[in-house]
Amino acid sequence: MASTVAPPSTSPPSPVLDRRRASASVILRSVLEHGPVARSTISRLTGLSPASVTDYCARFTERGLIREATAPRRSGGVGRPHLPVDLDRSQFVVGGVHVAVPYTTVALLDLRGRVVAEKRLRHDRTEPGLVLANAADGLAALFAGAPGRTALGIGVAAGGWVDPDSGTIVEHTLLGWRDVAVREAIGARTGLPVHVDGHARALVNGERLFGRARGSRSLLHLFVGNVVDAAFATHDQVHYGPRSQAGAIAHLPLTGGSERCDCGRTGCLQAELSERTLSRRARELGVIGGLNPLHVVSAAADGDPRAVRLLLERSRMVGRAARLLLDVLNPETVVVTEIGAVHREDCLGALREAVGPERASAVVPTSFPDSVLAVAGGSVALDVLYRDPLGSSGSRPGSSGSPPGAN
Repeated sequence: MASTVAPPSTSPPSPVLDRRRASASVILRSVLEHGPVARSTISRLTGLSPASVTDYCARFTERGLIREATAPRRSGGVGRPHLPVDLDRSQFVVGGVHVAVPYTTVALLDLRGRVVAEKRLRHDRTEPGLVLANAADGLAALFAGAPGRTALGIGVAAGGWVDPDSGTIVEHTLLGWRDVAVREAIGARTGLPVHVDGHARALVNGERLFGRARGSRSLLHLFVGNVVDAAFATHDQVHYGPRSQAGAIAHLPLTGGSERCDCGRTGCLQAELSERTLSRRARELGVIGGLNPLHVVSAAADGDPRAVRLLLERSRMVGRAARLLLDVLNPETVVVTEIGAVHREDCLGALREAVGPERASAVVPTSFPDSVLAVAGGSVALDVLYRDPLGSSGSRPGSSGSPPGAN
């Protein structure tokens, strides 16, 4: 299937096109945040003229992104009734892929970032070609199970060093990947536009679009899984840095750390806080017999004091890491994705205590505790949509067809 979105233009950006893109973005974001919402309210919220709002809403309706309510409403019982508009969640989905160390998560998300379908694909082998082919095939199966839906594109998120411009995972140490052309591999198998980013940055975009951190002027996301990394955004702009290496915090030293890192030092964030480290320590204590860190959470829920102690100690160390980043970046909101803080109030409390009383209230757990990896992948594609909802080509999404089984 041919791509439904034109490739980026190599010509210099046009100020007129930039303004139109910005206007389209702010209007669709307003519908996302406030819908169902009257056009007059959108005009008031965005500062754009009623005529502009009406024009853009007509384009969104034509493309199937929004729809009018079936019945008119009156504002306060006076004036002319109006037909509010809202996102149309029935037509389109995006595909999401999150590549983790033990498995890949594939999912479909609607325009509000809600997971429509999700599947986890465990890695028998981790060669890039095999993992990405399985991900593309897994998405095809999900599309086939969603008749009547059209795919707008695919977002791929992963840990490590990810370059969104080239669509490449430059380096993922735990998987042993270097210079993996993810966009090319998945695009060739699906025929859809593919967008690639690091998972911490992807989750910043998920939080600012769909999460409890929406509206924060500055936002830090700390991701603590097998990979430990971070992302920072101000005024809806994620900081990438030269060659998209911002957020690489794996080797920052953590006071009180004892774990030997592959780099030769002791107490690096990733070596100390990795879920691999948590699982290994739990096995050494006889808490679990396998590799799944969620089994430590289950053991704690069953009252095992050793599991509780491991999780609390880890959450305190995550709090120290968050405090370090708070001191450097001073964000308004810190979102932490870490299994202890996500699943246990005592762990969240321990994390906040380590951050310190002055900043504890700024720290919140992920808004997507049951679907964080699915949302990470899908948010990469949805961020592209909400930044440029009419697309550079102006063509209707899905006009060139859909992947097999998507319609």
